[in-house]
Amino acid sequence: MLRTQNVPAAARRQTHPTHVRHIVLGLTVAAYMITYMDRVVISNAAPVIQRELGFSLVTMGWILSAFRWGYAWFQVPVGWLGDRIGPRKALTLIVSWWSVFTSATGLAWNAASMLVVRFLFGIGESGAFPIATRSLSRWMLPSERGFAQGITHAGSRLGAALTPALVVYLVAAHGWRLTFVFFGALGLAWAAVWFWYYRDTPALHGSVNEAERDLIHTAIGGARPATSRHVPWRAILSSSTLWVVSMMYFCYGYCLSIYLDWFPTYLRQQRHFALKEMGLFMSLTLAGGILGDAAGGMTSDYLARRSGNLKMARRVVAMTGFLLAGAAIVPATLTASPMMCVWLSCFAMFALELTVGVSWAIPLDIGADFAGSVSAVMNTWGNIGGAISPTVLAYLVRGYGWDVPFVVAASLCVVAALLFLKIDATRRIQAGAAPVQ
Repeated sequence: MLRTQNVPAAARRQTHPTHVRHIVLGLTVAAYMITYMDRVVISNAAPVIQRELGFSLVTMGWILSAFRWGYAWFQVPVGWLGDRIGPRKALTLIVSWWSVFTSATGLAWNAASMLVVRFLFGIGESGAFPIATRSLSRWMLPSERGFAQGITHAGSRLGAALTPALVVYLVAAHGWRLTFVFFGALGLAWAAVWFWYYRDTPALHGSVNEAERDLIHTAIGGARPATSRHVPWRAILSSSTLWVVSMMYFCYGYCLSIYLDWFPTYLRQQRHFALKEMGLFMSLTLAGGILGDAAGGMTSDYLARRSGNLKMARRVVAMTGFLLAGAAIVPATLTASPMMCVWLSCFAMFALELTVGVSWAIPLDIGADFAGSVSAVMNTWGNIGGAISPTVLAYLVRGYGWDVPFVVAASLCVVAALLFLKIDATRRIQAGAAPVQ
């Protein structure tokens, strides 16, 4: 310490910054991967579960929705928890919670028990994205936010893409019940590493040198306390930008849920692929989403740096993604060729996921220290859409066949694109004052 104090300030500033913030980002990417691995296990094991426990399509729809209702209803209180106690403790707590209930899914013996377990699992996962967003708010530079949100969501889709083939193997080798236990153990291991390594601010982390601390503090407006004593809910809920973002994300959540929850079953029942082919093509479709997540965030950041127009940079990328997704979903549904359906669905997922890095960068843009609470409101509405989707699809399929649900999804993509015309990422929510409108 004495040697550091004797070095002139100018020399210390010239020290090359450490990259602890990028390790933090890597841990967050891993958390996102685990969230989606744990939530899509059931959709890929669904055909086996339905056969063993005798669940109808509608019953399975209600079970899939149970997770999303728990996920949606607890977004705000769990997001607030992250702002209140800090993301180090909060993420450790909620990841441990949902990992226990991931494993407990394998203990379910009927529809009611599985519905309860999946609801409790959803409560745990409800805080994942809001608190993870909050965990990055003190670490990532504004010029890195679109990339950070894009790469974290790419991680989630990578987890989802790797899971189908892994689930098919594990179910064949060990049965569906032990498969859930395996995935739950992954989350518990991550929680231990996170609590050991992460700190709520760069100033509290022993591996961050002064150059990196100065870089981060200068970019985000100086060092601030690790937790927020007061969340300005009046200002947050008065933000017109936030409510338009929330409606946009409702549309996105509805569409994404169709692919995450029902696409494997669609490939089996409507396109008549074998179980192994179903796993492969589901992974391939989600791989398109990985590319979209990474490309959308990076493109938006690049446009913002080049143009200096953050509103335009966020809007152009998201609108393009939604419109392309809607344009691809319809022919993917109507084509008679099963393989053409798969390739068009890959492109539709790529385009849909172009919007995600942008959508999650906006809570950081407008919410700053309260990004956890802001993103929780947005994600609540996204997951209300996601919660409605599995049940609505089951009834639509029963009444009208598989085409109608996908046409509805394409229409919602167009609605989301139009809503982005009203979203301005520069309208910062100000604590202690009326929000800038």
